[in-house]
Amino acid sequence: MIALKPFLQTDFDELIQWIDNEVLMMKWSGSLFSFPLTHKSLDWYIDESNIAGSSDAFIYKVVNEQGHSIGHISLGGISWKNKSARITRVIIGDPSAKGKGYCCDMINAILKIGFDDLKLHRIGLGVYTNNEAAIKCYQKSGLQIEGIQRDVLWYKDAYWSMIEMSILEDEWQTIKQTEI
Repeated sequence: MIALKPFLQTDFDELIQWIDNEVLMMKWSGSLFSFPLTHKSLDWYIDESNIAGSSDAFIYKVVNEQGHSIGHISLGGISWKNKSARITRVIIGDPSAKGKGYCCDMINAILKIGFDDLKLHRIGLGVYTNNEAAIKCYQKSGLQIEGIQRDVLWYKDAYWSMIEMSILEDEWQTIKQTEI
């Protein structure tokens, strides 16, 4: 089991350490950040999500059952009118935590917040086609592939395409009922 805790300035160094190469940075954030991550760019990141308490993004560190920080995830792009949001910037950063099912735990925890607490109708995400492990995790958590945005990111003399995925509130409710 994991817990989602607010991502704070005290967590910056750990995230900077985890994102130790440019390819990983691109998979994590697309072109939102420049490599290497800095305290200044992360200050902007957490400030933008909390402008005047607007709560249009929820940014978390992921803590395992021993209380160690193992990852990062956010729920942003919230449209209260349309009751929708996007999962963004997902990473299992601690190398010892990879391959242990924490990604699905993280996704399920953020879906619970989105659907059960925030009462959203739709939660989507985008994942690059070269991130097979993440795609499998998202599908296992109930997200469905909607389509592919071809050649959306130019990186190192090649284009990357992005798979768009989503889950709706009734699909989430069905998954929850089958797990009881």
